[in-house]
Amino acid sequence: MKTGIMSAMLEEMESLLEVMDITSTQEKGNRTYYSGMLWGHEVVLVFSRWGKVASATTATHLIIEHKVDRILFSGVAGALDPRLNVGDIVIGTKLYQHDMDARPIFPQFEIPLVHTSYFETDEDLRNQLKSAAISFLESNTIDEATKETFKIHHPKIMEGAIASGDRFISDAKDAEHIKQLLPDLLCVEMEGAAVAQVCSDYNIPFALIRTISDAADDNATIDFQAFVKEVATVYTHGILISFLNA
Repeated sequence: MKTGIMSAMLEEMESLLEVMDITSTQEKGNRTYYSGMLWGHEVVLVFSRWGKVASATTATHLIIEHKVDRILFSGVAGALDPRLNVGDIVIGTKLYQHDMDARPIFPQFEIPLVHTSYFETDEDLRNQLKSAAISFLESNTIDEATKETFKIHHPKIMEGAIASGDRFISDAKDAEHIKQLLPDLLCVEMEGAAVAQVCSDYNIPFALIRTISDAADDNATIDFQAFVKEVATVYTHGILISFLNA
């Protein structure tokens, strides 16, 4: 079982590469694909870069050239659901493209010619991710000082819909507008739905996990780079250990 692991966060990839037994690397399309063993499991790691086009081309290359059996995407996201706080974990179920609008030919959000407005992730992979995330949170890996810095208190896991788009949502009005149009959304990011569409086309199991870094509005006050390094990267590292060894 070969797992393709994608991340939009370079820091997450670097953390995994430090513990990976790399057997080969490939430079293609301005990406570096690292093949080898991670905690005893065959993987291909790659930094997808940001946005739908970048992530879709990366996923396609993983499938066609590296012959991965499944793809996992990790990263951060901005919360839309008021129940979510910084440091919470979201496991995607349905993935929308909030900037897809081919009206009047197709309804808003519907992907042209595929007769759907979202793509579902793989249920078995979702369940494995949830179990791994539960184990990670129970391990209390994040130290108390870091939790206090980023106001992380009793982090939780939620499963639900996520929307992707080629816009960084940092305005409260934009966030509210998207939530009104797609009320079941938990959070927004910039890559997941594009990868889900590619995986659907090639019939490759796909799952996605996101750490909430902000509220997708203009009230975010955390140091984003510090959060990625001290929280999101630690989350990804710890969750993947349990996920791969499930």
